[in-house]
Amino acid sequence: MNTLLTAFSALSDATRFSIVEQLMQNGELPAGDLIEGRGMSGAAISRHLKVLREAGLVQQRVHGTQRMYSIRAEGLRAVAEWTISKRQFWESSLDRLGDAIEKQQSWPT
Repeated sequence: MNTLLTAFSALSDATRFSIVEQLMQNGELPAGDLIEGRGMSGAAISRHLKVLREAGLVQQRVHGTQRMYSIRAEGLRAVAEWTISKRQFWESSLDRLGDAIEKQQSWPT
């Protein structure tokens, strides 16, 4: 459970969430490509990447002088599995909410 909490904590930051989405969409990228358009220094992005690595969401490999980053599927799988496991709860809760709204709308005014 601690790993899951660490992953959610890492993803709660908008910049880190955006980095994960960018890597999911584009595949492996050098750190320099992750800086573009964010208005942040390389050092700031590096700190975000460190948090994502420590949470097990991204992995790094060295290619010459570049640091290449990619998604670590195992880390995201844990988040996905937890979310899917809660699907029944949310569906039944939304069904109950829908029923309550329908009942309220049928009340005389």
